[in-house]
Amino acid sequence: MRFHRRLLYTLLTAFLAAAAQAQTYPTRTIRVLVGFTPGGTTDVVARVIAQKLSEQLKQSVVIDNRPGAGANIAAELAAKSPPDGYTLLAVNPGLAISATLYSKLGYNAQRDLAPVARLADSSHLLILHPSIPARSVKELVAFARMRPGQLNYSSSGVGNADHFAGELFKSLARVDLVHVPYKGGAQAAQDTVTGQVSMYFSGILVGLPLAKEGKVRALAVATAKRSPLAPDIPTIAEAGVPGYEMTLWNAMFAPAATPKEIVARLNSEIRKALQSQDVQERLASLGAVPGGGSPEEFGAYFRSEIEKFGRIVRATGMKVE
Repeated sequence: MRFHRRLLYTLLTAFLAAAAQAQTYPTRTIRVLVGFTPGGTTDVVARVIAQKLSEQLKQSVVIDNRPGAGANIAAELAAKSPPDGYTLLAVNPGLAISATLYSKLGYNAQRDLAPVARLADSSHLLILHPSIPARSVKELVAFARMRPGQLNYSSSGVGNADHFAGELFKSLARVDLVHVPYKGGAQAAQDTVTGQVSMYFSGILVGLPLAKEGKVRALAVATAKRSPLAPDIPTIAEAGVPGYEMTLWNAMFAPAATPKEIVARLNSEIRKALQSQDVQERLASLGAVPGGGSPEEFGAYFRSEIEKFGRIVRATGMKVE
């Protein structure tokens, strides 16, 4: 009987301590790890949200860029950080891709990281060098099928979201394209402009200005719905590859053992930020749609993304040590 009382007392004390911590949280600077260099979509979206959170929470929320290894350096650092709500991780689909692509990781995303909130959704834009005569997705598919292995596409690196946008296209369109990885999206886009590579599934914020300047040809967006930034450009699915869908989502995670009360507080504050007019306008200028939802809802979606990309990894036999 005494044991049960002690156990009950211990649990109640822990619960009250966690609740009290959540009420006073945060009392110091919050760090948001980003596994990419400054200026990319994930980094910019994270900065937009961090600035608004700083205003709402009355505490500094700072971005800490830790690029490298397909963003796994930042992810592992977050997974091994104290679970107190003061270290967060801003990610894109690369986190779901890494789960099956890499043979050895120093963390397990589903075990060691806790979903906090979906920040925003944007799209890849399929851009071509003008020397490729295709003016639609159907024409590109027909052109590529007649030249197996002769066309290539760039990416910001093996295992990144733009890489898998290309692999998904290859699989569903049944075309043989050669992957040319770079160390960043800027060079991947630039070599598409110069014709070093045939095409690139760029972030729409990068690819659309290049298309408007006539440096590349924009064929389609990768999302299931057209982008509000370019409503006249069709989706890849409607333009000739049924079933194609690749959303460039951004989300926030925390170390797995972070108290649920703190995760709930962060989720509430992020959703509040996403509903503000200035954040919505800034995201719209990036071609992004505000996210939202509960941690559980995004957790379920994240698991489905791991399964989707895992099928591509298994089908292609890709593995990164």
